[in-house]
Amino acid sequence: MAGYNKQDTASGLCVICKGSRNLCGKDRCPLMIKFYSQSKTRPLIDAKDMEGCSPPAVFVGRYGYPKVDIGPLIPPDFGDTSVMDTPEMWVGKSIDDIVDFRFRLVRGKYRIDAKNFRAAGRIVDQVQELALTEKPVEVEANFSQKPRGRVILDDEVQPFGPSARMERMRAANGRFEKYLERSFYDTDMKAVDGVLNAYRNGTLISEIQKAFSVGTMGIDKNRRFVPTRWSITAVDDIIGKDLLKTTKFNRTIDEFRVYQWEELDNRWCIMMMPCTWRFELIEAWYPNTTWNPAGKSVSIISDYEMFNGRKEYAQIGGCYYASRMAVNELLTEERRTAGVVIFREAHPGYVMPVGVWNVRENVRAALKMKPFKYDSLEGALSHVDRVMEIPRKMWIANSGVLRDFLTQRRIEDYL
Repeated sequence: MAGYNKQDTASGLCVICKGSRNLCGKDRCPLMIKFYSQSKTRPLIDAKDMEGCSPPAVFVGRYGYPKVDIGPLIPPDFGDTSVMDTPEMWVGKSIDDIVDFRFRLVRGKYRIDAKNFRAAGRIVDQVQELALTEKPVEVEANFSQKPRGRVILDDEVQPFGPSARMERMRAANGRFEKYLERSFYDTDMKAVDGVLNAYRNGTLISEIQKAFSVGTMGIDKNRRFVPTRWSITAVDDIIGKDLLKTTKFNRTIDEFRVYQWEELDNRWCIMMMPCTWRFELIEAWYPNTTWNPAGKSVSIISDYEMFNGRKEYAQIGGCYYASRMAVNELLTEERRTAGVVIFREAHPGYVMPVGVWNVRENVRAALKMKPFKYDSLEGALSHVDRVMEIPRKMWIANSGVLRDFLTQRRIEDYL
């Protein structure tokens, strides 16, 4: 097993940054450049014109905000391409499978002002309509040059392939998802209410995130395009906070539980404790993984909240909000509350980032399994010891929730 270094644990900038915050001071992330150079960047098409069935999928960039690039993601394929942009269908697929179909998606880029998008013309309308569409539709795009360049790899968003500046696009008519359509036409409905109405009626989270990103939700004067990266976290956060309004006041569970799961060389243990609401996600990145490629020891990062929540954005990023939302789905279903600690080990087989969906959907999958139940924290932690490689003392040393649970005298002690 790899060694542990306290300094690496506390200050592993690569683990915190995940290629997006330039914490090392460089203009571009050297880890991501390495990925780009190693990827097969041959163009997926060899023409300025392209057509295919979009899953449907759109992308809104973030660099230069509010002046950003928007556009469709189009594969050179026809028929049912929905799996290419439906993360809810990806659990059980290998990284090779995911990369194979995601890198076929070519991104058309059209520059707009995200806060004044109505002035940008017909392409904006077509991108919005595509994001609301329920099933794959044929899309044609005319580019100023042949699609070229790097593939996009990011821990927050799903990967996709080459891109090109887009001059025109045409999309066939498709039927809108009805709850997203409702919020689109109701210009007096707040964006939060639009998200929650769609979610409560069974609309997929990935569909809500697309609609949220293209300015189709909210009071009319407040509508704007939102970078895809931000919209993913915003929707997870909105839904998670709404569920918490109820779950944190429910009766606590009656036992300690451990749910375990393994996927894409990520190993998970989700421990629930019979106490008031508190939540923590602890990630351990092994050497030679995406965000710890040159390290000689495991880098550990964590974020947590107690009963009253947190005010600052979690440094662990969108994974925190995705996993918190998934946990509260189960607590809502059971009408219970609990203290929750999620242990994640990312092993060397996790060779590239595939997006926040990996956390959301795998936590959901883990919580569908039958839990192992124990009468004590010792029993639950012993189970974690058997499943995970990292020793208990390292998890506790990096856990705010476990240290608090072990050292504070709680009200429950007097009952």
